[in-house]
Amino acid sequence: MQNTPEFESNPLIDRLPPHLKQFIKPQRYEDYSPINQAVWRYVMKKNVSYLAKVAHESYLEGLEKTGIDLEKIPSMYGMNRILEEIGWAAVAVDGFIPPNAFMEFQAYKVLVIASDIRQLENIAYTPSPDIIHEAAGHAPIIANPDYAEYLRRMGEIGARAILSAHDIALYEAVRKLSILKEAEASNPAEIASAEAEVNTLQAQEVKPSEMALIRNLQWWTVEYGLIGTPEDPRIYGAGLLSSIGESQWCMSSNVKKLPYSIDAAYQNFDITKPQPQLYVTPDFAYLMQVLEEVANTLSLRKGGHRGLQKLIDSQRVGTIELSTGLQISGVFDRMIKDEDLQVIYFQTTGPTALAYREKELIGNGTTHHSNGFGSPLGKLKSISLAIEDMGPVDLKAYNFYDGKWMSLEFESGVKVQGINVTGIRNVQGKLMLIELEDCTVSHGEEVLFSAEDGTYHMAVGKEIVSAFAGAADFNSFPNLYEASSTTTIKSQKPEALKQLEKLYAQAETLRERKTVITEEILFIFNEVKNDHQGDWLLPLNLLELSNDPEASAQIKSYIERLAADHPEKKSLIKDGVAMVLRK
Repeated sequence: MQNTPEFESNPLIDRLPPHLKQFIKPQRYEDYSPINQAVWRYVMKKNVSYLAKVAHESYLEGLEKTGIDLEKIPSMYGMNRILEEIGWAAVAVDGFIPPNAFMEFQAYKVLVIASDIRQLENIAYTPSPDIIHEAAGHAPIIANPDYAEYLRRMGEIGARAILSAHDIALYEAVRKLSILKEAEASNPAEIASAEAEVNTLQAQEVKPSEMALIRNLQWWTVEYGLIGTPEDPRIYGAGLLSSIGESQWCMSSNVKKLPYSIDAAYQNFDITKPQPQLYVTPDFAYLMQVLEEVANTLSLRKGGHRGLQKLIDSQRVGTIELSTGLQISGVFDRMIKDEDLQVIYFQTTGPTALAYREKELIGNGTTHHSNGFGSPLGKLKSISLAIEDMGPVDLKAYNFYDGKWMSLEFESGVKVQGINVTGIRNVQGKLMLIELEDCTVSHGEEVLFSAEDGTYHMAVGKEIVSAFAGAADFNSFPNLYEASSTTTIKSQKPEALKQLEKLYAQAETLRERKTVITEEILFIFNEVKNDHQGDWLLPLNLLELSNDPEASAQIKSYIERLAADHPEKKSLIKDGVAMVLRK
């Protein structure tokens, strides 16, 4: 009997591999409090009011197309019904997820949406991804076909970009910091310690990994991108679209506007501060051009010893593809090179799978290669041929017949001797894998494989043409990504907050009822004024609901005093009053 998923699915979500589905969580809509709904409404109305002047035209059109309502936090189910029409889907996740996993979701045309919402204290900007950032920032621009294709292609390339140990450490540190900052009862010392860890990692001078290059492109386009000209830019990046503060700051002369180019891939960023510069693309199609420039520098397209070394350094599941098309997926831990830096032997450790054209070869999965896989590469000595280039006469000369003893010596000095059991050929009819019994593989004095080790499978290929993160066939490694051990903190709500939520709920009832009684508004107002003196958003909501001049004047006066007493909230309160008075 199959387990029923806790989340709403659809055909696009159904086709996701198991290693991605582990990150999907249900959107528990009933967990959104009335305060959460008020935060959504404030940010969305304020943003849309301002963004109508400075955002790319796709933004407002996309809000309509993707079914995002300014009044209510969107339900994932409703969003998916509309997103399906443009070939995309959305799933809820718990904050930041591993970089390759995030990219792979994009490759499958699935938006990952952190379904939690920022606290009222972080209403202007949240350090953690939330539903305002994801749903109201990313989703609307996807309605633009050129941008949507760029996002998909970015995901496709990014999912195969090789990570470094530094990338993983930074991801874990950022995730921890974002969770602590959004938790209602976090210890300030813990936050300071987590922030110091992020700053230390960001300050380290390390050569950017392939994932870092893609991450930088994602940041300066998908998250913080501008479009148009440096003199007259428009906003399309989700980080700007969803941030009240940064959407205004970015348009000022304080932020340098640079023409978008491949340079953006090498420009790091600090997530804890406003960005000192942003990049402006002339149009969405140009984003693809720069992405392809960067992709051409990656191991995915270059292979060779450098790509293999990056996989060894990453110590995560990766894949190399040989010139015959044979793909080997596993954790690579060794290579031997010749004086020309050509890989003459490679080795994995632990479960390994062999595939061709992203499909695992029958009998060559991780259960058959549970203790690693190693093979020589290159040409044979004396005839200077790679096995893949051999014609019938050459194959006969080397006893490439089932049941025949073979003795192969490569130009590199690697020797393979054993009984040829069988071979697997690619679609061109060329050998790409040979199975041998009673086999010994040696290089000089070192024995790389002995007959006691069992059946030997020798990969056929003269060179590595591609190296990339992840598995060739996702079915080979169903647990490809490890979920972070740092989970979202769900603390017990203090009694004062519970009481405040009840007042917000009463105001929400008045809003939905649409018949407002002044006495009810004043009752809620007096309660918040007496018992929750720091709260400004509920009085603002009451001001919006009030149609009684005397009550409105009383509430407005109180809100203005709050602004004077709390300079850090002055701008938010002032903008909120202006929105209400424009209604």
